[in-house]
Amino acid sequence: MVADPLEHYAGSAQRFDELLDGQGAVRPHWRRLVEHLSSGGMDSVRRGVELARRLVVENGVTYNVYADPQGRDRPWQLDPLPLLLSAAEWRDIEAGVVQRTQLANAVLQDLYGPQRLLRSGVLPAELPFGHPNFLWSACGLRPLRDVWLHVHAVDIARAPDGRWWVLGDRTQSPSGLGYALENRQIVSRVYPGLINDLGVRSLAGFPTAMHESLADLADDDVSLAVVLTPGPFNETYFEHAYLARQLGMPLVQGQDLTVRSDVVYLKTFAGLRRVHAILRRVDDDYCDPLELRVDSALGVPGLLGAVRAGKVALANALGSGVLESPAWQGFLPGAAQALLGTSLLMPSVATWWCGERPALDYVLDNLDRLVIKTTFPNQSFEAAFGRHLSSGERNALRLRLRARPYAYVAQERLLFSHTPAWRAGTRVRLAPRALSLRVYVVWTPQGYRVLPGGLARIAAEGVRDVVSSQRGGGSKDVWVLADPQKALPLDEPAAAPRMTRHTDLPSQLVENLYWLGRYSERCEDKARLLRATLAVRTDRRVWRVALATCAAFGVLDPDTDAGISLYDDKLELGLAADLGRFGWAATQARSRLSAAHWRSISMMQRQFHEAGQSRSEPVEMLDRLLVSLTSLSGFALDDMTQDDGWRMLMLGRRLERVHYLSQLLADVLDAEPAALRASLGWLLEVCSSSITYRTRYVTAPQPGPVLQLLIEESGNPRALAFQWHKIGRTLRELSVQHEGELDHSLQQAIAALREVDLLRLEESGLTGLRQRLLALGDSAEQLADRLTMRHFSHVGRDLRVVAT
Repeated sequence: MVADPLEHYAGSAQRFDELLDGQGAVRPHWRRLVEHLSSGGMDSVRRGVELARRLVVENGVTYNVYADPQGRDRPWQLDPLPLLLSAAEWRDIEAGVVQRTQLANAVLQDLYGPQRLLRSGVLPAELPFGHPNFLWSACGLRPLRDVWLHVHAVDIARAPDGRWWVLGDRTQSPSGLGYALENRQIVSRVYPGLINDLGVRSLAGFPTAMHESLADLADDDVSLAVVLTPGPFNETYFEHAYLARQLGMPLVQGQDLTVRSDVVYLKTFAGLRRVHAILRRVDDDYCDPLELRVDSALGVPGLLGAVRAGKVALANALGSGVLESPAWQGFLPGAAQALLGTSLLMPSVATWWCGERPALDYVLDNLDRLVIKTTFPNQSFEAAFGRHLSSGERNALRLRLRARPYAYVAQERLLFSHTPAWRAGTRVRLAPRALSLRVYVVWTPQGYRVLPGGLARIAAEGVRDVVSSQRGGGSKDVWVLADPQKALPLDEPAAAPRMTRHTDLPSQLVENLYWLGRYSERCEDKARLLRATLAVRTDRRVWRVALATCAAFGVLDPDTDAGISLYDDKLELGLAADLGRFGWAATQARSRLSAAHWRSISMMQRQFHEAGQSRSEPVEMLDRLLVSLTSLSGFALDDMTQDDGWRMLMLGRRLERVHYLSQLLADVLDAEPAALRASLGWLLEVCSSSITYRTRYVTAPQPGPVLQLLIEESGNPRALAFQWHKIGRTLRELSVQHEGELDHSLQQAIAALREVDLLRLEESGLTGLRQRLLALGDSAEQLADRLTMRHFSHVGRDLRVVAT
């Protein structure tokens, strides 16, 4: 008999408002999903919950909770059981949030323009002018096409009576859209085919609509839009990289952009490219250190001047963060009448701004029924629920409200509806979780459009009053059931695409790809060196040579057990430390890596970390690590567009291998002759060339043939000759023309090495060969330094503007 995962919900004292109606029956639009889950039984549910958890980890979906010990690596919380909304219900939500977005855009246009709402008394002046995100320098600005809000998010919640209420607006740089899209991808893996069977509306057209709306703002036929991020330490950096990849737009930081003559340019590998639009994830006052916060290292000096000149569009416009305050909810109905001539279709939760005397009096008399919040986001005060306060705490709060009434807002306590969510554990079962929904609206030339779904957020189990990811909450995918009687504009394929400059690579991104190549090669080389070394621990002569070589490369501490050194990330040149640097470079370049590529990197890092915690057997761990690193080489070859960024990644790998192999051979040649001969087999293993040697030579490893195979054999991908041929070819293929012979010193070192007859080399000639190998390694590093100075350092560099 198959256990029914939903057998206990009926008649339960726990509340499932979203799933059940007032009589305890399953709502009609949930029935087919309930039937599907019941038919699969508990085993199917457990597999689905585990698959969702695993995909979140493997895809690197993270959200940082401040002060959380997991830091930026905290996995995103996703419950795979979706939230279902009927077509009729969605029509009302859609109409309400579109109207609200139009109103918010009109309010911003008025606040930074004629300020009629302030003059007529519809809005109190203290509300915008006291807000830290009201930008005086933005007064009089007119963004392109008068669009202040390109992306708007509205937080709504359903009360137990079934009505949806607006909790707040996100107008500055709304977060969560990328997580909503990723949730859909993961949940579609958990329930393959069910989305189509239930007629769930697709989200696929939304990124295209966003990109086309930004591209449409360009004043010529070729546009370049970018995503501006604060960087990898931001709590939603995953989303920034994800959106850039989905939108086909470069992910940039402030130092990637420059303003010249009121025009914004992207510093690309080829030169400066004009930027027409910026989807920003940097807060208002950090965007321009020239006119806003002078201490900001995240913005672009002169950006506000470019906006003022109408040369760039910002999504969203600077100053739009002023509407992010709960106090606005009490004044928007009047603003709607004044600006739109109509009432709000979706009401806001009842709100009282204490800066008005009647409102303050009401709040003081009704504290036990209200929630007290700060008016402005820069105040250190946590929301207080009057019903939870003691008599003394309420008196203290009253004194605080009377002292600074304008700084506080009171809102009616909304009883959130509850949705079923899977409770993980030894037995997966349903638990009620308080629910809120964030709905996203995007501007298009045809008007505002709504993402047919959104980000459902659920409170931590047992929490009823606060739904917050920062407080341990989770998320759900939102399934909007299609209305067969209505066309779906965002679900349909886009029209003919507009040409963009998506092939332009920010120079900082190219630098990260270059170091990604170097660190991936460095990790692979050290892993091979360690594996071969640990395999010869029983041969004393070879062990001494191998151990000395490992110590020279800094991968083993001679005074520490090899198994401990392997996992020691405090060992500066050790494998663990280099894997950390490799992961950091991959994080910086994540927008250029496919989901499968990133998943492989994430899995490799996690497996190495877990092996370090359990102190797994070193050779076994190195075997698994090398399999992962080799697969990443395959991704680099066959899973990336072979543009200049890819060429620099491969160039980094080749230069790193030349430097490593020349140093390795030089160190081995410094051994005693007898020890050298005994170590040749180990050397071939380190260089992954044992099979090649055995198929070519019948004899045991001899110095001459081994050195010829590892130095001169152009068909051996581990040989030095193979590397320098690839380096020369890559330099020729680079689209940027180098001045003079950039690799002149490397060519000289190669020529000097070729003069040596390796097969007739006497012991007396080993010293000279060793010196030439060291010179080759030095030349490779000099070439790397010149590449860095030429392409990745913008100090004193006159970047040319590349015509579009």
